[in-house]
Amino acid sequence: MTGGLGTIGRPLVNALEEDGREVWVCDLGHNPSRRYLRCDVVEFRQIEQVIKRAKPEFVYHLAAEFGRRNGEDFYESVWQTNAIGTKNILRLQERLGFRMVFASSSEIYGEYPGRMSESVPDRIPIQQLNDYAISKWANELQVRNSAMRYGTQTVRVRIFNTYGPGEYYSPYRSVACIFVYHAMHHLPYDVYLEAKRSSTYIDDTVSALRAIVDNFKAGEVYNICGDECHSIKRLSDLVLRQTAASKKLARYKKSEAFNTLVKRGDNRKAKRDLHWTPRVRLEIGIRRTIDWQRSVYFGGNAA
Repeated sequence: MTGGLGTIGRPLVNALEEDGREVWVCDLGHNPSRRYLRCDVVEFRQIEQVIKRAKPEFVYHLAAEFGRRNGEDFYESVWQTNAIGTKNILRLQERLGFRMVFASSSEIYGEYPGRMSESVPDRIPIQQLNDYAISKWANELQVRNSAMRYGTQTVRVRIFNTYGPGEYYSPYRSVACIFVYHAMHHLPYDVYLEAKRSSTYIDDTVSALRAIVDNFKAGEVYNICGDECHSIKRLSDLVLRQTAASKKLARYKKSEAFNTLVKRGDNRKAKRDLHWTPRVRLEIGIRRTIDWQRSVYFGGNAA
């Protein structure tokens, strides 16, 4: 698993090991785990050595530079990691034949205003709105091209707004993470009143990814998202109420330029093929996220 120390990678590794699978992990940091190898996927020699040692039958490629703001501020890192890193993995897949799950993003749907089903980009020309989104769509094209030319077997997953415990704060993280952190630290934040999102609690995202191993269909693409398309104001209201933070922290604005107004994900295909159902409602997921951030940043003693 590339990116195995990340917000999604860590719990997914644990889930797969619970299933009795041997999981080798690579990421940028150092780690003492027995089946961990430090690796930058941009460096072909490094990822080649990891693959040679692990001899995988199946690769989860999660390593990526994440987020639309991050993609603008650090565009060179986004393109190197996402485009070159993915190409390196594909070259090894073409040579060795392992199956792969590639982590894409709901950002690839760009400005599309309707219900985002997996077939939309194949039917309708879409304008992605930032470098991160463009890089992820380029990755999907890389994956499809490799399958067409070399017969590689990959499933793509478009992950929608995953949040929850394990996501450490930075200004580039998910909106849920940012709202919770700001509310608990009495910092103001912006709420865009016209925006709506299909958020996904981390346990539900991991459950879907975990299920792909036993329900693998090469060439398929799945949206991984919760059932509810909620307003960003509803998310903010939940955070303010559950943290008992001042309502004055929320700065209400109409919309954000160059950002998708509504991301309404269609998860019916994932439910059908993966025998999966998202189970954690937004209010429960936010409560768990608050409890986790409180334990991390305040030692569990914050009011």
